[in-house]
Amino acid sequence: MAVPLLTQKIVKKRVKQFKRPHLDRYKCLKPSWRRPKGIDSRVRRKFKGCTLMPNIGYGSDKKTRHYLPNKFKKFVVHNVSELELLLMHNSRTYCAEIAHNVSTRKRKEIVERAAQLDIVVTNKLARLRSQEDE
Repeated sequence: MAVPLLTQKIVKKRVKQFKRPHLDRYKCLKPSWRRPKGIDSRVRRKFKGCTLMPNIGYGSDKKTRHYLPNKFKKFVVHNVSELELLLMHNSRTYCAEIAHNVSTRKRKEIVERAAQLDIVVTNKLARLRSQEDE
């Protein structure tokens, strides 16, 4: 099993999502963030006790940005040849993630080849049928 190269602790400054202002007031609004643009908006003017606005200060550390909790970066793989492309990158920095539209038969091939190449696969158990089902 590949050991991750990253030894630093991954710190996320904010885990909670930033919610859209007035989300609780109207049922038709989706929770995804929209910047308030109104001239009287309390959120835009940053009044105390109002919804927080995302800004650059909430960003992750540059050295640990885009890392997963298993201390690898994600590399989406669609077939076995793309898995071998991952060897050109550092296999201790990147792990493979099988794309959602890959068939069960190809998934088996990718997982077997990744085991031979000693590459970590994040979703290796997804959509793999056991022998009893077949």
